[in-house]
Amino acid sequence: MLSPKQKRNISRIIPFGIIWLVTGWVFLIAETVATGNQNLNPETAITLTLPVFIFASLAVTIVGLLVGTVELVILERRFRNFSFARKVGYKFLIYLTLMIALQAIFFPIASAIEHSTSLLNPQVWNKTGQYFQSIVFINTMIQLSFHLILSLLYAAISENLGHQVMINFFTGRYHKPRVEKRIFMFLDMKNSTTIAEKLGHIKYFDFLQQYYDSMTDPIINHLGEVYQYIGDEVVVSWKEDLGLNKNNCINCLKGVKESMKTLLSEFEKQHGIETGFKAGMHLGEVTTGEIGALKKEIVFSGDVLNTTARIQALCNTHDEILIISEELKNQLPEKLETRNLGEMTLKGKQVPMEVFGVKI
Repeated sequence: MLSPKQKRNISRIIPFGIIWLVTGWVFLIAETVATGNQNLNPETAITLTLPVFIFASLAVTIVGLLVGTVELVILERRFRNFSFARKVGYKFLIYLTLMIALQAIFFPIASAIEHSTSLLNPQVWNKTGQYFQSIVFINTMIQLSFHLILSLLYAAISENLGHQVMINFFTGRYHKPRVEKRIFMFLDMKNSTTIAEKLGHIKYFDFLQQYYDSMTDPIINHLGEVYQYIGDEVVVSWKEDLGLNKNNCINCLKGVKESMKTLLSEFEKQHGIETGFKAGMHLGEVTTGEIGALKKEIVFSGDVLNTTARIQALCNTHDEILIISEELKNQLPEKLETRNLGEMTLKGKQVPMEVFGVKI
């Protein structure tokens, strides 16, 4: 059974394979039309036959998936702090080297299929050698460069927008506003002002990045979506069914607490400042849609967001790490260890709301 993180990675890698397959077909069709399906360079180019077409389609898809795997598993984190231009440039050179190596593997196989012969046939290797010295090789490298640029652009957009947000944009899911029920968690860092003053802006920013990094796996593993980073606060959202299932929304915060133990302990030893987090959760209806004139964003609009922020603000007063609304508590399928904090009239509200501290 695949974990949520593995499923997410697979869903991000598959578009790489699709990009490479579709652009490969576009180039192939364009060349076929331009040459009248004639091989003008039989000494160095592979003649297009049905078996060759099938192999080429599989090969280019596999290469795309390989690029996606290398990008997301190895390179994405390593190049995260580079500028966009340097990131794309370095990755491009790495992938281009990989493409030359893959051609050295795939071209002899395609040549053997074309001639219906063995890989050991000298004719196969003579043609491979001529290919790497020909204009056909240069043309192939130009095509591969186009594939790579598209892949890197997709990776950069996915990384900056968020994979799910990008999918929602391309599918037009929220082009027309929708009303849906969602769970929201507002999670805020404790003592952030003191920390920022002591560390200074640059070091505080670096710590903030580590702080958010430590939340990543718990959020992914419990099917949450990061809606916004607001300074030292992060807003996480779940579709109602996903957040309630197995108490995902609550267990996410438990995972964050466990994941942060080492980071916060080391930070306290180094700087003598105790920090941590506090969170508020609530469930309610929001209107979700694309909004903006100078740039588009998918935005949640509804009273539930204001209410969740007000619930989170109660944490300091009641010395709680997590406070949730009665509505959310009543919907959760698994029992929690809670403390009834009573009915509160939240700021900006007229109707009192019962809230609960949750032990995590």
